[in-house]
Amino acid sequence: MAMQESPAFARLVRDVVRDFGDAQIVWQIVALVGALAVALVLRRWMIGRLERHFERVAPARRAGSSSLRRAFFPMFGWMCVALTRVVLQEYTHVSLLMLAEVPLFGTALIYLAFYFARRLFAASPHASGLLKVFERVFTTLAWVSMLAYVLGVHDDILKWLASVKFAVGTSHLTLLSILSGLLWIGVTLVLAMWVGSLIEDRIMRTTTLDGNLKVVLSRVVKGLLTLVAVLATLSFVGIDITVLGVFGGALGVGLGFGLQKIASNLVSGFIILLDRSVRIGDLITVSTYHGTVSQINTRYSVVRGLDGVEALVPNEQLVTNVVQNHSFTQTRGRAKVNVQVAYSADVELAMSLMLKAAQDIPRVLTDPPPSALLLNFGADGMDLEMGFWVQDPAQGSGAIRSTINLRIWRAFREHGIEIPYAQREIRILNDWADGVPAQAAQPVEDVSERPTS
Repeated sequence: MAMQESPAFARLVRDVVRDFGDAQIVWQIVALVGALAVALVLRRWMIGRLERHFERVAPARRAGSSSLRRAFFPMFGWMCVALTRVVLQEYTHVSLLMLAEVPLFGTALIYLAFYFARRLFAASPHASGLLKVFERVFTTLAWVSMLAYVLGVHDDILKWLASVKFAVGTSHLTLLSILSGLLWIGVTLVLAMWVGSLIEDRIMRTTTLDGNLKVVLSRVVKGLLTLVAVLATLSFVGIDITVLGVFGGALGVGLGFGLQKIASNLVSGFIILLDRSVRIGDLITVSTYHGTVSQINTRYSVVRGLDGVEALVPNEQLVTNVVQNHSFTQTRGRAKVNVQVAYSADVELAMSLMLKAAQDIPRVLTDPPPSALLLNFGADGMDLEMGFWVQDPAQGSGAIRSTINLRIWRAFREHGIEIPYAQREIRILNDWADGVPAQAAQPVEDVSERPTS
């Protein structure tokens, strides 16, 4: 591949060298410094507005703000330098300004791409590695493209890529068409996912829709946008989309034989979302897992236990197994505390004190009111139980039960109600010493009549 020096690049270098030998270079330097100073002022003003805007939005919507801040200066710098060049090109040489536009524009483009990428993958905690790879690849391609354009070898590179041909069935592809297709697919996918994220954010902030319906709509919109982006890009680069029929058949066979569980979990996930048997925020018990449903994903659902440990439960289990949904029809749960009092205590007074201990506690409901019961008569005392209802049981009831137990303990102590503890009395009937009973070892007094002298 022959690489020749670009006439435009040679003319630009010749003009810059010529201008450095002329007094006009001073005006170009002054104009460049002035344009960059204006860009710096605009950057500070824009960052101030951005900070005030971020104070009113959720933290999740601030993703990528660092890249956006870094993009302000080169973006405003490129705009100011370009405007200055347009104004001054009628009066003086502007070769230095034209040369400065290239790195400013490239840097602004890179940082803006990073900003959109971080906004796109902000909701995915597992996309950090993919985002780093994307940033590195995009940075490399952007700087290589700018370098090739400045050196004037971009036309030669494009001709060489177009000369490398491949035959795929009846279709003839070139390396240039493949690379351009991959590039356009990547760009359209990023745009489609970005638009999908905006629509998803708008759907999730809607208060008139059910939580499961929001998830279904957001996933359908993302899937449709991704499909349209891929098909449109393939048609745009000249690839016959009918060849995807073979791939679809192979995918169907794979799902039928080797990916049964994955397909089952995928379909089960949409069934859960559509029939709303389990919703995000519900307190459920499935198998040995008990907790709140925090996510319903494509293959699994996340159940966060009351201790904070998260379990990834396959969606198939939520459809085929018995699931105890404690929040299916109501968002309250029942809790209880047990205590034992001595037989000498006033049982009715103890039960009234227990009911009083459950009053004026946050999240303890008054309708239905707490109830105290005498369960049974135990070996050491009488067993009492007080049941009560709490709001939002997914938040746990351990702290509430602890508060009630402390109040019961103080009230019983003030009124002299005894909480018994197990006592056992041991009576030794036979005292053995050296293997001989103590009674046998003791002398026995002879009370028989003795003759008198």
